[in-house]
Amino acid sequence: MSDGRSDRAQRASRQVEFRDNGLALQLFGYHDSNLARLESKLDVTLHARGNTVTAVGSSDAVAAAEEILNSLYARLARGLPVGTDEVDAAVRMLDSDAGLETATVMEVRTRKRRISPRTPGQAEYLKAIDASDLVFGLGPAGTGKTYLAVAKAVERLVTGEVDRIILSRPAVEAGEQLGFLPGDMREKVDPYLRPLYDALNDMLPSSQVAKRLESGEIEVAPLAFMRGRTLSNAFVILDEAQNTTAVQMKMFLTRLGENARMVVTGDLTQVDLPRGTRSGLRDACETLKGVDGVAFVEFTDADVVRHPLVTRIVRAYERVEKRRRSAARYEGADDDGRSR
Repeated sequence: MSDGRSDRAQRASRQVEFRDNGLALQLFGYHDSNLARLESKLDVTLHARGNTVTAVGSSDAVAAAEEILNSLYARLARGLPVGTDEVDAAVRMLDSDAGLETATVMEVRTRKRRISPRTPGQAEYLKAIDASDLVFGLGPAGTGKTYLAVAKAVERLVTGEVDRIILSRPAVEAGEQLGFLPGDMREKVDPYLRPLYDALNDMLPSSQVAKRLESGEIEVAPLAFMRGRTLSNAFVILDEAQNTTAVQMKMFLTRLGENARMVVTGDLTQVDLPRGTRSGLRDACETLKGVDGVAFVEFTDADVVRHPLVTRIVRAYERVEKRRRSAARYEGADDDGRSR
């Protein structure tokens, strides 16, 4: 057991000064909210006076606080916002392989937003999209799989790297049985594609979204509409892919044309297929492992960037799912947890 003298010897104090008073105030946050957030994350005490912060705590915590504060200040100097979400992101990235610099330097530029990765998983995902023609983003809700894919698609459309964006989802479970719903085809499918429209409206002014949808530069359509097509010069996203069948998934993947990129997202713990039907996403992951040009990025609950409660909810469900899968092995269930 250490005595009080050794504990005190490990503690450190350091002053961090910022040149621009205006940026320093933004860095500290309203009523020093950003500093308070960093204190709670690193177990360090931060005192702000003028444009100077004094950090007190263990030597490791003080060094981490200084590195994060300087990184976030650099972000502000580049015209990017800093709030508690960015503080959380910097803490996550600090000890990751991606490195803290990734959180402040790597960004996706769209007309309305400049988006940086907030977790090591997100950084890996964005790098994979840049490097590979086909990327699978796998993991729980709230990890940014679809949002970041749409952001990359919009960025490439705006810069002219692709001519169009195609966003697709399997509608109504996996069978796409839309006939019983009221209205024309668009009215039938729009509710199932709404999350994709929401992401688009976060990236582009609403007038541009409407104009590009009208011109065909952006297409949002159910998976069934992809059959028989060749998708060239396009950024193509298939969302909620766990609800495709193996036949549907193969059909979709083989639509890839010249100068096209494809991102497939899904959560294999949220399969809504009929019992006994194997998920096309699971089938594709097993079939395409090791294929050149195909990348797989697996997100975990550590990559959840929504309300902190979402992380706890995801972890609770994962614990229950593990128990269920363990029990299913003794009951003859299939890979997706359904009784044969």
